[in-house]
This record gives sequence, structure tokens and C-alpha cells, in this order.
Amino acid sequence: MLDTSPVIHTLRVRSPLVAALASLLLTLCPLPASASAARPAPKAPRDYDRTRCGNASGRVLLTLDDWSYDRVERAAEVGAYLRGRGIRAAFFLINEQASQHPEVARTLRRQGHWVGNHTWSHPHLTGLSEEAARKEIGEGVESSLFRPPYGDFGPREVRIAASLGARVCTWTVDTLDWEGGDGRFPDVATLRARVRNAPAADKRGGVILGHLFSRFPDALPGIVDDLRAEGYSLCRNTGRTTPVIKDPLRC
Repeated sequence: MLDTSPVIHTLRVRSPLVAALASLLLTLCPLPASASAARPAPKAPRDYDRTRCGNASGRVLLTLDDWSYDRVERAAEVGAYLRGRGIRAAFFLINEQASQHPEVARTLRRQGHWVGNHTWSHPHLTGLSEEAARKEIGEGVESSLFRPPYGDFGPREVRIAASLGARVCTWTVDTLDWEGGDGRFPDVATLRARVRNAPAADKRGGVILGHLFSRFPDALPGIVDDLRAEGYSLCRNTGRTTPVIKDPLRC
């Protein structure tokens, strides 16, 4: 910054013309900030809670991951049921399958649900190279919300997702509906009990995790009834969505 004080001192304002010149110089080249009024500090950005996916509504967000491998139509059937009850859910689809059936994501969004990125092939991202991790995330379903497979992520994955325009979204209540495998998943009664017994703080304004390939879709009617009986509201279905999902979530 130009220091105007020597100029002003040399001129020693002896006429109206010189005074005007000095005033002009001070206007164009102001004194250092220490000599002027302090500027207000910029507002801090809103804290983003990854476990709640930006859900600040107090309502419960139901989420379903992966893919229904035995019946492609299952996701849309679940979506239709939830829409019928006025509920918006989030579906995090593996794009290796979703890209072969693009109508699934289109239908879910038309039904009023959010569709998120769950990578291309569902790997443990932290075990991949930077290039491979970026490829997996970048080739996922187009969305502003990204759920790392297995909840396995670190600062690198957060950074990569952000560079691609997405926020990491995990969960507060894990139903562990995937345990067992080989079709021996926990039954509906067990899944309902796991949600009922989850801490209240994890349910209010929280995110419940289930999967499309398990018994979780079958348990949803009971889970919804239980949550409402306990006094919880669920995210409201307000119509079609797009890949751009704003923060905070509009639950």
C-alpha cells in the first residue's frame, strides 16, 4: 500500500488546491487498517454433522443402501410405500448396478426421495490409492450426498467427495440388518426392536441405516409405526427431488 504521509508532510498544505490534492491522495490510498475502523468478522460456516447428514429438523431420516440383487423393482416398491405414508427417505445406490437400471434412480426421485452416491462398486475406500478412490467416488450415482461403503472414510475421502460437490453422509442408528449373510438376515421383529431400543438422542433428528437386500424393507411398516408411536416425526415427502441436495436437509 502506498504511504501518503511523506507526500502530505512535504506539501505542508499551503493553499486550497494543495489541500484538495492531499485529500484526494488519502481517499485513493487510505492509511493502514490499524488506523481505520475494524471490519466485522465474517460469519462462521454452519457446522455440518456427517452422522446426521445435515438433518437439523428433529425428524427421523430413513436410509436404504446398496441394491436389491434379487428383485430390481424392490427399491421403487419401497419408495412408493413410503411416499404413500408421506415419508421422504434417502437411497444410496451402488452405481455398478444402478447404471444398468437408470429407471430406478429416476423413479425414486420422482417419488420424492433423495438418491445418494454409494460409489461404483462398494469397496473399502481407505484401502485404495488416491486415484482409485477418486474413480470409485467419481463414478458413483450423481448426487450431493455421498455415503462411504462400510462407513469407512477419512479426511482424504471427505476431501475427494467435496471436490466432486458432495458431502459425506453416514448414520446415527445402525440396524445391523446385514448380519448373517447367505439370506440369513435378522428378522423383522429383531430389526424393529433394534430401532425401538436405540437411544432417543440418536433417533431425534437422526439417520437410520438399513439395506435394500435385507429384511429391512419388510420391517419398515412396523418401524414407521413404532417411531410415530414413540412421538417421532419422519422426514416429509414434499415432491420430486434432484441430484442437488441442499444443506441443511429439507426434512
